[in-house]
Amino acid sequence: MAAKSAWGPGSKSGRAARLTYAAPTYEFLEKRARRRVPGFAFDFVQGGTGADWGVDENRRVLDAVQIVPRYGELEKVETGVEIYGRRYDVPIGIAPTGMDALIWPGSTMALAKAAAHGNIPYITGTLANSTLEEVAEVAGGNTWLQLYGFPREDHRVTFDLIARAKTAGVSAIVATLDAPVRAKRPRDLHNRLVVPFRPTPRTVWQVATAPHWALALLRNGMPRFANIDRYVDGRPTLDNVAGFVQRELKGTFSWEEIARMRREWDGALLVKGVLHPDDAEEAVKAGADGILVSNHGGRQSDAAPSPVDVLPGIRDRVDGRTDLFLDSGVRSGLDAVRAMALGARAVFCGRAYLYALAALGDGGGAHFADLIREEFAVAMAQSGAWSPAGLGDVTFRHPGAFDFGA
Repeated sequence: MAAKSAWGPGSKSGRAARLTYAAPTYEFLEKRARRRVPGFAFDFVQGGTGADWGVDENRRVLDAVQIVPRYGELEKVETGVEIYGRRYDVPIGIAPTGMDALIWPGSTMALAKAAAHGNIPYITGTLANSTLEEVAEVAGGNTWLQLYGFPREDHRVTFDLIARAKTAGVSAIVATLDAPVRAKRPRDLHNRLVVPFRPTPRTVWQVATAPHWALALLRNGMPRFANIDRYVDGRPTLDNVAGFVQRELKGTFSWEEIARMRREWDGALLVKGVLHPDDAEEAVKAGADGILVSNHGGRQSDAAPSPVDVLPGIRDRVDGRTDLFLDSGVRSGLDAVRAMALGARAVFCGRAYLYALAALGDGGGAHFADLIREEFAVAMAQSGAWSPAGLGDVTFRHPGAFDFGA
C-alpha cells in the first residue's frame, strides 16, 4: 500500500478530504468560483484598474523569484510566528477587501471564522460587510482594521472608528495611503456597478444562473458598508451609505495625520500602500510599527511596480527600524516564502480568500487557510528553512528588483 501523504487527502477524512480533492490549489478555486457566482461579482474581484496590467505584473514578478533548494538537514517544520506580541500559526493573513460580500454574501463573517480557525491575522476593511465589532467577536485578537480617512469635521468619523477598534479589542490599525483618488475600474463600469446601482436584465440573468450565490444572498441580505451605517443622516439604505462614502471617504492620509493617529492609538500601527523607500522613511518618522508594501492588488495604477520588486529597496532603507509586510498577488504558500526571503515578516492575500468562499461556500475560507499553511510548510522545507526565521538566509534569484539609486 502506498504511503499516505504528509499533508494531502490521504491524511484527512470526510469533508476536509473532499475539499482538498475539489480544490487543491488557488487555481482550482478561481475556476470553480467563476462558475458559481454572477459574472459582475467575479469581475469585481478579478479586475484591476486600466487594462489589468498591474494585476498581471504582480503575478509575473512573483513567479520570477526563484528559490534554490537546500538539503541534508532534517528538522521539524515550524510555521508559527509572533507578530506584535501575538502568536499566529502561520505568517500569512487575510488582506482587506472592500465590498467583500459582492462575490460571496456574508463573506466578512466567514473570513472572521477562517481567521479564528487558522489562527491568522485578518485585516477587516472599513468598507466590509460586517462591523469591526462583529468581526472582533469572532476573530478576537486576530482582528486588524484597515482604515480609510473621513477628513470632514477634523476626522470625526476616522477617529471614532479608531475608538471603536480600541473598545472592540482590535490588535492593529492599518492606515491606507494608496487610494488618493478613485481609480477607473473598467469591468465595473461595463457591468454598471455604480452608485446608485440599478439591476439590468443582464445582471438579473447572471444572478438567476448562479443559484449558490443567490441562496447566500437570501440568507445574508444585500451587501452593505456595515461600519459606516451609523454615520449617515437618515435611514442607512445602501444608496445613502454608498453616497456618503463617495462624498466623504478619502483613501489616503498625510504623514501628519499618521503621526496624530500614532498619538491616539496605543496598539500596533501600520501604513498600507508604500512602494518607495522615501515614503517608508516618512512612515518610520511618523511612528509606524509596520509597513504593508502593496500596490492595492493592481487596482489603483497600472504603472505601479509590483511590491515584490520594491521590497528589497524598502528593506534596505528602513534597516530593521519597522516591520515589513506584503500583499498584492500572493496566492500560495510558495509566494509567501518568496516574499519573506526578500524581507517581508508576513504576507497577506485577499482575492484568494474571496475565491475560496465563492468556490466552496462559507467554509471555503477555512479550507484555504489550511491549504496555504500546508503549502507554506512544504515550500519552506524545500528552501532549506525549517521556520520563518530561517527564510532570510535562503538562496534566491530576484531578477526584477527595483533600483532606486543612491
